[in-house]
Amino acid sequence: MTLERHLGSTAPTRPLSIALPMLNEEKLVQQTLDSLAAQEHQDFTVVVVDNGSTDASCLIVSEFAAAHPHMDIRLVHEAEKGTGTAADTGMRFGVEHGARWLARTDADCLAAPDWTAKIVRAFDDGLELIAGQLVPRRDEGISTRERRMMLLAVEIASFFGRIRPGNKGEGYLGPYQMLPGCNMAITADMYHRSGGFPRTSIEDLHEDRALSNRVRKLTRNYALRRDVVVYGSSRRVKAWGLKNTLAWYADHRYRPEHVDIR
Repeated sequence: MTLERHLGSTAPTRPLSIALPMLNEEKLVQQTLDSLAAQEHQDFTVVVVDNGSTDASCLIVSEFAAAHPHMDIRLVHEAEKGTGTAADTGMRFGVEHGARWLARTDADCLAAPDWTAKIVRAFDDGLELIAGQLVPRRDEGISTRERRMMLLAVEIASFFGRIRPGNKGEGYLGPYQMLPGCNMAITADMYHRSGGFPRTSIEDLHEDRALSNRVRKLTRNYALRRDVVVYGSSRRVKAWGLKNTLAWYADHRYRPEHVDIR
């Protein structure tokens, strides 16, 4: 692993540390950071993990940090490509720098204004792992019907995840909980004890599913919180269609030539 640290990274993080993996997101990362700057609860650190961007993504992050000195924004570089790898680097940065809680979203997403406030409230209720509600973004040309179909598909995928043989077995303390990688939070202690996200590429393994299964062997204190909302990109659905996108997330039954849709 190659890791470079920038933007005041020697200081301890704030109680909540947000990992933000990024790869060539010059078109959308500014909007993601804007949504975090607009949070009602501001006591958090943003750890942007660049995973080899060749566009202006890193420059945009640096300029945003300079323009928002009240925010604690760190930029680190992870040379080993992979969504699981980049996410794990960001989460472990929080663990190693004193964060109590960890969250993750992605650089093509928009966090609802009360996202961090609702995460902290859920932790105060005793949860150790929080799965948030994923809602399609409203600015990508998706029709109302398509949005409804996508929301229904998420519910169906969550149901089948609970009965899927690969999510069953000995040692689990509770039922499977679908965990959107771009809208989740976990205590730093649980992340450390569970082993965290596997350091893999998205082509090989869905790291969010793996983390969910690791955690539920250690605790029952996990749940879906529908009031923890992130608006996610529909780029894959637009490129592949809903059926193929669902097949991709279901054990890579659909394998496109290009996974990184920009």
